[in-house]
Amino acid sequence: MSSTTQKNSRVSVEERLFSLVLALIATEIGLTKADILSTVQGYRQRYLPGGDNSSLERQFERDKDDIRELGIPLEVVEPPDDPGSNHHLRYRIPKGLYELPVDVVFSPDELMLLKLAATVWREGSLSAESRRAMTKLHALGIDSSDPVLGYSPSLRVREASFEPLSKAMDRGQVVAFLYLKPGEAAARRRQVEPRAMVLHDGRWHLFGTDQDAAATRTYLLSRIVGPVVTVPGASFEAHGEGQGQTALSELEALWIANVAVISARPGSDAALRLAKRHAPGEIPANADASALHLNYTDLNVLADELAGYGPEVLVHSPALLRAAVRSRLMTVRDAHTDSDSDVNPHPDASTEAGA
Repeated sequence: MSSTTQKNSRVSVEERLFSLVLALIATEIGLTKADILSTVQGYRQRYLPGGDNSSLERQFERDKDDIRELGIPLEVVEPPDDPGSNHHLRYRIPKGLYELPVDVVFSPDELMLLKLAATVWREGSLSAESRRAMTKLHALGIDSSDPVLGYSPSLRVREASFEPLSKAMDRGQVVAFLYLKPGEAAARRRQVEPRAMVLHDGRWHLFGTDQDAAATRTYLLSRIVGPVVTVPGASFEAHGEGQGQTALSELEALWIANVAVISARPGSDAALRLAKRHAPGEIPANADASALHLNYTDLNVLADELAGYGPEVLVHSPALLRAAVRSRLMTVRDAHTDSDSDVNPHPDASTEAGA
């Protein structure tokens, strides 16, 4: 198969898993690994009859784990005439095990709500969850083509870059985008091999190989400016398993290493919200006993948050965070100060958080 044909035949992870589940539900006697790799959408496009399919077999092993994690009972059947042989094992999803217990019954209204919950996720970057949910609803005898409501809500990831990055990662395509770091006057173009998309500390991050730096980097999606585009003719091979875990481990290590010490005005909104994130630790000499310790991965993100509380927060350390919060508050104060006014507010009136 030519490289051009291989690129055009790429199938997303979601579509491959969806096709595999449907194939295993449809069979009574089960399918062998060779049957699956040679016939199921997402595998057959890359299957080489009589050739080396080791990478495809490893993909199938990972997909089996993903299916089981979804709660779908994938069953392995040994051949009766050749017990213990891995070559002739058959795989199936017994419909009897996949169906709900007989004593669990849904009313028509409840079934409608279940289907609506799935259709909420049917578009955009979360289409995988939609397809997985709809597969389970099929087992209840619900026809996914039947309309539920004339209108259903649509939930999307906040960052517009999420979906194109996910698609490029599934297809092994190199992407380019403009990335604006705090403190820089203009965004810089980055050309990246996307390895994983991870959610950490409430924000989405892209973990990938920066081709210009020839090293891995982690990017905050909220700092990607403008569209994400694929680089013509540039593709890459999958980097293997565990990319998402590697990214999360690095972010977690950074989160643990970075600690901010602050005080929040008792009874304030800041005190109520930030106290939930307090991590016990040694209190600096200049801080009171009620000081809070906050772990963080990105100083500028935390500075934006703390500045939003205004005079309710006092930053003790680190010094860079203290300066960043103060700078933000001074900018807000200056933007709202009438230079022609005779009113001269106290210089610390609106900068307590960074003072």
